[in-house]
Amino acid sequence: MGAAPYGRENVHGDGDGKRDGDRRAGPDGSRTGRAGADPGLFGPGSVTWQCHGDPIMWIAGVRALYLQALHPRAVRGVMANSDFRQDAWGRLLRTADFVGTITYGTTEAAEAAGARVRKIHRMLSATDPATGDRFPLDDPELLLWVHCAQIDSFLHTLRRSGVPLTAAQADRYVDENRTNARLVGLDPAAVPATTADLAAYFDEVRPRLAAGADARAVDDFLRSPPVHPLLVPGRNLLWRPLAELAYGSLPAYAHQLYGRPARAPRGVTRRLRLTGLVLRSIPAGLRWQLPPGHILRAMRRMGPGSRPSTHALRTSAAILDRPGRVAHDNGGGSRTWLSPD
Repeated sequence: MGAAPYGRENVHGDGDGKRDGDRRAGPDGSRTGRAGADPGLFGPGSVTWQCHGDPIMWIAGVRALYLQALHPRAVRGVMANSDFRQDAWGRLLRTADFVGTITYGTTEAAEAAGARVRKIHRMLSATDPATGDRFPLDDPELLLWVHCAQIDSFLHTLRRSGVPLTAAQADRYVDENRTNARLVGLDPAAVPATTADLAAYFDEVRPRLAAGADARAVDDFLRSPPVHPLLVPGRNLLWRPLAELAYGSLPAYAHQLYGRPARAPRGVTRRLRLTGLVLRSIPAGLRWQLPPGHILRAMRRMGPGSRPSTHALRTSAAILDRPGRVAHDNGGGSRTWLSPD
């Protein structure tokens, strides 16, 4: 698949995807960072900064793994070049570290993280399970799929779990994260810039998706990851329900490809909202103490006004959204979610 233009260049106007003048401003326009501090590639003025500190992102990450595994070449590339079955936890943590670095790290740290990823991908290849052809891991088609599956999963899980993103804020989130795409080697102009672009991309790529042996191996791992025998009860009690929730939040076609059912959409939405409430009730200062500590370092660099919070999005809705949308958008983006009943 060739790179398909999505109709506009990077609307923020510079190479890192943000105007220098607005990265320290909060979503409501207030100043949130110390003068002279490096806000990184996003900064407190972005929707991404406010959202990526939300604990529901862990479930969103698992959903992204499920979705990404449905592209036969993409998942083959992972299986052929990593010890996924033995080091899947490590892979998940490294992905979280990368997302944390590019969201909350300095500009230098984010650019260095992107350069490392591009270097690794340039050196690796795999064999297509259907044709036997060799392909590089930095194939733009594969990079675009991984990016879109990740951004769709992050945005979908945030909104469906109750984060009050308006339609304009959701579009801004998709647009902002074209910066991530640039870091891994994609041309931002060939990456979806709005939620409509993202939906059109999935419509176009869907016929090429399948759940082969590699995808089923990912499914098996996510349902029952290997742990020490003494930890099996804890895995079954804590991990398995969260993994099933991530699986349940996938689109219906993904359930069909995997060949196993999921809860009804309304039930999944209720559980996501309840899980979001429980996770958000854990004090952020406690959650952010866990490694790798990107958010706390960013707050020390930028000042206390840079503290990420999805509550900041409520105060900015009237600024970011179009007239008439704020009062009517419940963040779900689908009538299936309008009521938890």
